[in-house]
Amino acid sequence: MGERQVGGKTLARKIIAVAFGLAIASVQPALAEDVGGADLTAPTAPSEQNLPMMLTGTLAKARASGVIVIGYREASFPFSYLRPGAVEPLGYSIDLCKGIVDEVVREFDGAPVRVAWQMVTPDSRIDAVTSGKVDLECGSTTSNIERQKIVAFSPVIFVAGTKLMTRRGSGIHSFRDLTGKTLVVTSGTTNETAMRRLNDKYGLGITIIAARDHDESYEALAAGKADAFATDDVLLSGLIASKKSGATMEVVGDFITYEPYAIMFRKDDPQMFDAVRRAFAVMAGDGALVANYHKWFLRPTLTGESIDLPMSLQLTEALRAMGVDEF
Repeated sequence: MGERQVGGKTLARKIIAVAFGLAIASVQPALAEDVGGADLTAPTAPSEQNLPMMLTGTLAKARASGVIVIGYREASFPFSYLRPGAVEPLGYSIDLCKGIVDEVVREFDGAPVRVAWQMVTPDSRIDAVTSGKVDLECGSTTSNIERQKIVAFSPVIFVAGTKLMTRRGSGIHSFRDLTGKTLVVTSGTTNETAMRRLNDKYGLGITIIAARDHDESYEALAAGKADAFATDDVLLSGLIASKKSGATMEVVGDFITYEPYAIMFRKDDPQMFDAVRRAFAVMAGDGALVANYHKWFLRPTLTGESIDLPMSLQLTEALRAMGVDEF
C-alpha cells in the first residue's frame, strides 16, 4: 500500500513536469538544438537547388544584351530566304529558330529578347557561329561528323540529298553524263566537296566552278555557263518553284549524298544545348514541328510558291524519335 502511494506521487510528479514543460514550450522559443546537437534556429544554408542558376555562354550573352543574333541565308528557299526589299527573312528554318528563341524567353522568366538578323553565306556561316557573330545559324546546313568537331547542332530538321539540276533536253541524267562538261556548285557546301571527290575518284574530267550562293549558281546554269548545278534536291526544287522555271529546268539523277539539316550554334555550351533540346521537345509536343513542315512544303508558301513535297521516311522517323506521333 505504501509503495503504491509513493509510486502514485512519483507518477503525478512526472505528469506535472511534462505538462509544465509543454506549457513552457508554448510560450518560449523552440529549443535551439535537437538531440544530435544541430542548431534548429539557424537560417537554412543555401544549396544548389535553391540558388538561381548562373547563366553561361550564349544564354549569359543574350541575357546581358537582351538580343539573340540569328544568321540567315538570302536564297535557301524554303528554309531561309529574303524577299526583295524585306528586312526580315522567312522560311522553315527561321520558324524553328523562333521556337528556340521562345524557349530562351521562358528560361529568362519572360524577360524580353530581341532578334537581330545577320546574313551569312555557305562560306561564312561556320566562322560566324564560332566567332560569336551569330548565336543561331538558321539555314540549310548539313550536320556531319566533321562539322560537329567545330560547332553544335540541333536535332535533325530535314533530310535532303545531292542531285543535279539541268536544262530540259540536255541529255544529262546522272553524274556520269557530266564527263568533260562544266558543273556549277555553291562554294562552302558539302555538295561542292562531294562532287570534287566524285570527279577525282572516277576521273570524269568535269570542270567545276564555284558560285557565291545558290542564286548565283542557278544563274550560271540558266545563262549557259554551266551544264548542270549540283546541290540538295529540295533546294533545287525550291529554286525551280521560286523562279517559275519548271518548263525549262529539271532535277535529275539518283541521290549522290544524303544531307541531314540542323540548326547550328556554338559548341561546348551546355546551357544553350539544353535550351535547344527543350525547344524541340516543346515543338514536338504541341504539334509545331509538323505544322511548320506542312506550312512550307505541303501548302503554298507565304510568297505563293508550291513545292508539294511529302515528308520523307527519314525525317518522319527523326521526328518520331523526338516524340511526334501525329503527322
